[in-house]
Amino acid sequence: MPSAPAPLMELRQAQAERIARTGRVLLIVIIVAMIALLGRVVQLKLMPDARLAPAVGVPMSSRVELTRRADLLDREGRVMATSTVGYLLFIDPRIVADLSTIALDLAELVAADPAELDQRISARPESQYVLVDDLLEDWQVEAVRKANLKGGGLQARLVRHYPHGDLAAGIVGRVGFDHIGQAGFEHIFDDNLEPVMGRLTFLRDVHRQALWIDPADYQPGRDGAPVRLSIDLVIQEFAEKRLRQAVEEYNAGGGRMVVMDPRSGEILAMCDFLNKRAGWSEAIEDPGRQLHPALGRNRCVSDPYEPGSTFKPFIWSIATEMGKAHLDEVLPTPTSTGWRTPYGRLIRDTHYYGASTWRTVLIKSMNTGMAMIAERMTHREMQDAIRRWGFGFKTRCGIPGETGGIVTSSRQWKNYTQTSVSFGHEIAVTPLQMVRAFSAFARDGTLPELRITAIDPFQLDRTPSPAALAAEGRGGGSAASESAVPRRVVSEEIALIAREAMKGVMEEGTGRAAQSEKYHLFSKSGTAQLPRQDRKGYHENRYVSSFIAGAPYDEPRIVVLCVLDDPDRAKGHFGGAIAGPVVRDVIDQTLTYLGVPADKAPPHAAKALVSAE
Repeated sequence: MPSAPAPLMELRQAQAERIARTGRVLLIVIIVAMIALLGRVVQLKLMPDARLAPAVGVPMSSRVELTRRADLLDREGRVMATSTVGYLLFIDPRIVADLSTIALDLAELVAADPAELDQRISARPESQYVLVDDLLEDWQVEAVRKANLKGGGLQARLVRHYPHGDLAAGIVGRVGFDHIGQAGFEHIFDDNLEPVMGRLTFLRDVHRQALWIDPADYQPGRDGAPVRLSIDLVIQEFAEKRLRQAVEEYNAGGGRMVVMDPRSGEILAMCDFLNKRAGWSEAIEDPGRQLHPALGRNRCVSDPYEPGSTFKPFIWSIATEMGKAHLDEVLPTPTSTGWRTPYGRLIRDTHYYGASTWRTVLIKSMNTGMAMIAERMTHREMQDAIRRWGFGFKTRCGIPGETGGIVTSSRQWKNYTQTSVSFGHEIAVTPLQMVRAFSAFARDGTLPELRITAIDPFQLDRTPSPAALAAEGRGGGSAASESAVPRRVVSEEIALIAREAMKGVMEEGTGRAAQSEKYHLFSKSGTAQLPRQDRKGYHENRYVSSFIAGAPYDEPRIVVLCVLDDPDRAKGHFGGAIAGPVVRDVIDQTLTYLGVPADKAPPHAAKALVSAE
């Protein structure tokens, strides 16, 4: 076949080049158009026109990663409060398949009242979120998942559990729906326990599926830090059971108890009960407690009371150290009717013993002897003595609601006050102040720093450094420590002398009804008249009965205080008789539990020894 002429070949080649150029241009145009279209889509997604924004919605979504609120543990590591993941059920009425039947469907799944559900949903038909149940049981969660309900959803939430029920509820406290501490240790240590929730932010499509996840948009969560408290649940149970029994037995208006380790300052147990009594006036009120046991105020730190004769050892020891009286000095205490002060006030004793030594004054709890020595002290000396023991000031243990008690101001201090305070009247203290002050007799005359968090046993024999105290905070991290070392109140010699005299209280004085068969105790009882709520004097036949003791005698491991508020006088009201046995029983149970050997020979062994001699 003959070849095409040259002009024709050139024409075809020119056409081919033209077609190729056109194709390249079209391809470029298409690519540019595609890029522009994609850019427009991205622009509409990320920065839509204001007129389109309501329809498009926010293209970014966030998901929260649940992290756990930390556990509250007792000093032995037992769980007092813990968190688990639960689920709540909600619906979005806008995308429910059939609003007229959704209530029936939900009621069948979770065994709820369909009428109540229908009313709840009908009230918010335009809402995107209607809560059906705030906490489902496991079988309900499984039923909802299997149903694959359109418009319904499960949402994970943290659930706080208290494995021991109401045991220690008043001090452990509780959390609200948002898992924030509302009261007690849950509130005190909220910053420690609270977790940091994780969060993931991502670009999504119209079906809410993730389109793009930037690693920088993921913030991992962090669980809270567990807190090990100084409270021992076993000791707490001993205390609560015995205190409740005493409150019921003596029909008291309430009762309080504190158990403390004087060596470390750890609060091992703290309980507080109220008893509603029909027909009794001036009852103790606590509105929060009526809502929930964990929401009541902690009366061991908030409500001061007149300590009565349990206050005598503090003034007695200071007066002894100052040389205002000597142990064997015989005071002209009366044989009857009482003793009249230089300013004319008549001071009475429950029992009269005639002239007695200064030591006997404490053992027999003689108001007259205390008043005589109070006359030898100046007003300033008495006021300084009170301050040295920490009365009138908060212990700063970290427990919210703490008060400093009530001490008459220097301006209003009169001779009458001077006398009254010497035997525990016209002064009000909190139970926590009392156990801290009494612990000085169980130690070397120094006051311990109170702790609400546990301390390792090996640290008991070591004085913490100023840096360590500042780092951990006084009271287990709740408040800054004011001092690096325990504060001395009296010398070690005076502390031992007072301890010995209070051992005599158990053997010769008002503590005889509280004798332990296992341990030698040193103690003091108190029976103070109940002040009227209108502040116009005292009730004639209503009392605050208390008893405080430490044990074992030689190496004290615990101090226990029991206060019975307004017991029924017909059933008993003397502190040594009704509060003393409560303290003794808790001491016996606690020391046995702690493995502390008995320092008393069993009664049968003592009898056998006497027979052998």
